[in-house]
Amino acid sequence: QVQLVEAGGGLVQPGGSLRLSCVASGSIVKIYKMGWYCQAPGSQRELVATITSRGSIDYADSVKGRFTISSDNVKNTVDLQMNNLEPEDTAVYYCYAYLEDDLTLRPHWGQGTQVTVSS
Repeated sequence: QVQLVEAGGGLVQPGGSLRLSCVASGSIVKIYKMGWYCQAPGSQRELVATITSRGSIDYADSVKGRFTISSDNVKNTVDLQMNNLEPEDTAVYYCYAYLEDDLTLRPHWGQGTQVTVSS
């Protein structure tokens, strides 16, 4: 069984910063990609940023230049540094990992952490 545990959400004023962290644990054979998705009320879950085990990175256009994703392949962690936050960034942020465990190769999700940007 694999678990993704997130930390670091909260309330911040516009222009502020937050750092999200996620650690994957359990019967992991290999992680191919980790990242973050977000879901605002009434909207679908959408990509924020992902990073592969080889270091290839994708960002949503809306966060380019403001957010930075990083990972540690040994510790099985992925972080998201969010700067210059805007009210439109308000959402539940989910950690994502595409990995092979002892049974399958498939996506896994964390429980989500709330990020609220408001004055």
